[in-house]
Amino acid sequence: MVAAPEDFPTAFAAAWHSRDGHQIGALFAEDADFVNVTGLWWRDRAAIAKAHDYALKSFFAETVLTPGVTTTRLLGPDHAVVQCRFRLTGQMAPAGTNAGDRQTILSFVLRRMAGGWQAVSAQNTDVVPGAETHLNSGGFRAVDYRGT
Repeated sequence: MVAAPEDFPTAFAAAWHSRDGHQIGALFAEDADFVNVTGLWWRDRAAIAKAHDYALKSFFAETVLTPGVTTTRLLGPDHAVVQCRFRLTGQMAPAGTNAGDRQTILSFVLRRMAGGWQAVSAQNTDVVPGAETHLNSGGFRAVDYRGT
């Protein structure tokens, strides 16, 4: 849990850098949801922790996750939406080479609990510069219609 909603992205990055998925899981409610950049949907704290633990010990083992621009919108006294643009560096590709830097926007829905704020939902979206949407035409790829 975190003391204030705007602290959540920094706490998420700190848990990421611990390389312990259970530290990420501890930021989420027992019945929380997390949808990753490819649409994998983890539906409770244990699944969120397990998936992150695997990733942080394998293809994300050398990554640095840096929070950037953050917005916080209170939805009453006990709920908030926090969105943060993160930069991810150091991801390993399947061949063992560097997969290149990425930017994502993580959206968190938080609720106030005794002792602080905890996520009940998260959605991770890759930022694809110069693209408006995706096409599935024999291979999933980002496209931009503005140039056509």
